[in-house]
Amino acid sequence: MRGVKYPTDVPREDLPPMTEAAAPAIETAFPIPAGVHAETVVSVQHYTDRLFKFRITRPASLRFRSGEFVMIGLPNAAKPLYRAYSIASPSWDEELDFFSIKVADGPLTEHLQKIRPGDMILMRKKPVGTLVNDALVPGTRLWLFATGTGIAPFVSLIRDPETYEKFEKVILCHTCRLRSELEYGFEAVAAARADPLVGEEATAQLVHYATTTRDQSERMGRITDLISSGKLFDDLGAGPIDPAIDRGMICGSIDFLQDAKALLEAAGLTEGANSRPAEFVVEKAFAD
Repeated sequence: MRGVKYPTDVPREDLPPMTEAAAPAIETAFPIPAGVHAETVVSVQHYTDRLFKFRITRPASLRFRSGEFVMIGLPNAAKPLYRAYSIASPSWDEELDFFSIKVADGPLTEHLQKIRPGDMILMRKKPVGTLVNDALVPGTRLWLFATGTGIAPFVSLIRDPETYEKFEKVILCHTCRLRSELEYGFEAVAAARADPLVGEEATAQLVHYATTTRDQSERMGRITDLISSGKLFDDLGAGPIDPAIDRGMICGSIDFLQDAKALLEAAGLTEGANSRPAEFVVEKAFAD
């Protein structure tokens, strides 16, 4: 199936999900642009009124590194709008996972949040991004700092064997406003530890440090404040960030990117890139 075209005289929310069996070859309302993959939604899960994830088929020709992102769109216009989305599944997965925020009046997400299994997703063909193992020089500890949907590329990395081969300890730090917004991260860590491919390594090497800024929870506070105060390291029984052994990746809101970057630079780490590996990298392509 290459897509779904729903009747125009029936409200979208009143329509039943379209399936492969029900619609084996349904046309889309607009032509599929040249140079993009047209893939099918496999599953959708809504976590809160602000967050959801979806899984789509993977093009046979797609090759990507865990941590990279692609440009995603919908076939709902002659010139579709695309936005950057990190691939949340590891490079070896047979399908592709994405984690998204919902924005009521967002040019793309107001429509994307309504997708159902069987719908079509457009994806540009070239994956890119800086949150990849290749952009870091060898080290002992890998710190993954994320806010909100910025956790998505790290969900890919914690299920990649290369991550555990390259680092002895992987520390995933995820901050959200509400406890319910942390659920995706807890599920992802549990899946990594249960994964036949990396489960043993993830159980022994992966640490998950989740905090909230609004709801009461086991750990509260912005991760940048917890780094500055030293509470993060006290909670983990770990020493402070040391450029000799520590490497970092940062993904999240614009303010968070700036603050976390400043903290790592103050600790003596140098920002790297695909063309110039160093001690930490920041994904600047999007912010949640």
